[in-house]
Amino acid sequence: MSQHRLERSEQKLAMLLLIPSFLVIFLIAFYPLGSVFVTSFTNRTFASSVETETVGFDNYRKLLSLKIMKLEPIFDPDTGLQAIDDFSGEPAYQDPIDLLPRDPFRYKPLREFDLFGTRYVYAATDPKFIQSIEDTLFFTLTSVILETIFGMMIALIMIKNFPGRGGLRVAMLVPWAIPTAVSSRMWEWMFASTRVGVFNVIAQWMGYTDGQFPFLTDASTQIWAMIAIDVWKTTPFMALLLMAGLQTIPMEVYEAAYIDGCGAIRRFTKITMPLVKHTLLVALVFRTLDALRVFDLFQIVFAQKRYSMASFSYYQLIDNKMMGYSSAASVVIFFIILFFILLYTKISGGIQND
Repeated sequence: MSQHRLERSEQKLAMLLLIPSFLVIFLIAFYPLGSVFVTSFTNRTFASSVETETVGFDNYRKLLSLKIMKLEPIFDPDTGLQAIDDFSGEPAYQDPIDLLPRDPFRYKPLREFDLFGTRYVYAATDPKFIQSIEDTLFFTLTSVILETIFGMMIALIMIKNFPGRGGLRVAMLVPWAIPTAVSSRMWEWMFASTRVGVFNVIAQWMGYTDGQFPFLTDASTQIWAMIAIDVWKTTPFMALLLMAGLQTIPMEVYEAAYIDGCGAIRRFTKITMPLVKHTLLVALVFRTLDALRVFDLFQIVFAQKRYSMASFSYYQLIDNKMMGYSSAASVVIFFIILFFILLYTKISGGIQND
C-alpha cells in the first residue's frame, strides 16, 4: 500500500512540475495561434485605428474560392469559322472577364487550358494566393526529392575512407553555412538576364539561348531557379543527416553481404535503405516543413513579383495592412503544414511497425 501511495505522490509531483511548462507552451504557442485564428474572422487593419468588425468566413472565401468555366469559341460571321486572335494568332474564345462572376467576390482568371477540344478558364477570387500555394507545393516536392537523392549520393561517398575526407566534408558544408540572404543574391547575379550572368554565358555557349534569357522574370523558369538555389544550399544538410544514419550501420553487415555475392545495388536496396529509413524519415520531415515555410528566398529574389505562401501572408500584413486577411492566409498555411505532419506521422507509424 505504501509503495502505491509513493507512486501516486510521485505522479502528483510530476504533474505539478509540468504545470509551468504547460503555461509557457500556452503563452508562446497556443495563445498566439488562437489569436491568429480569431483575427482571421475579422477585417482588422494593421497599425490603424479603424474599428474592427467580424466578417465571418469572408476572408477564407475570398482566399480559396475557385471556379472552372467553359469558354465558348468566337466565330467569324463572314466565314462561319472560328475567328483568330489578332494578338496571339490562336483561335479566339470568349473573354473570361465577361464570363466570370463578380458577386459577392470578383473572380479573376488564373490560367486557361484545353480539355478534350474544349477551352476552360481556371479562375480564383485571389489568384496570387492560389498561385503561391501551387508554387510552394511544387517547390517543396521537387526540392526535397532532389535534395534527398543528391544528399544520399554525397553521404554514401563521404562515409568512405579516402585521403582528404575531412577537408571535403568541411567544403561540403560551406553552401549550407552561407546565409540565405548572401546565397540568394549570389545566385540572383548568376541568373542575370544578360551575359553578366554565368548561366546565360553557359547557355549561349551550348547554343540554347542568345545570352539574354530572363531566368528570373520568365514564368516558366522562375520556380526552377528557386529550386536550383535551394538544392545547392540545403543538400549538404540532408547529406549530413543521412551520413549520421549511415555511420550507425555495422561494416560487418556489408562484408557478409559482399561475401554472399550481393552487388552494390542489392546491398543498397536490401541493407542500406532498410537500416537508414528512420534517419531518412527524420530528414524528410525537417526539409519538407522547412520548404513549406519558405520565405526569405522568395522575398529576396522576387519580392512582390511572385510569392510563396509565407511571403504572400507577409505582404498582405505589411503592405496592404490587411491583418484579418493575412491571418486567414496564415491559418490556411497552418493546415497545409499540419496535413504534411499528419502524413509523416502516419508513415512513421507504418515504418515503426515493420
